[in-house]
Amino acid sequence: MKKKILNILTVALAITTLGFIADGDVKEPNVLMLFFEFFMMTGIVFTLISIIYFSYAFAKKNLLKA
Repeated sequence: MKKKILNILTVALAITTLGFIADGDVKEPNVLMLFFEFFMMTGIVFTLISIIYFSYAFAKKNLLKA
């Protein structure tokens, strides 16, 4: 379970980093705001991927039992 969560976190960090680099907007000069945006976006992506993955795993497990 711990390895799955770390893998999801790694994917979320990669997606966030790519999105942050690909973003064409002018960056804020405030470093604190940049870190806040980066980590909040990582949290959002991590939450979404976790919900999708664990919902799929739960449904798959229950369907195979039936």
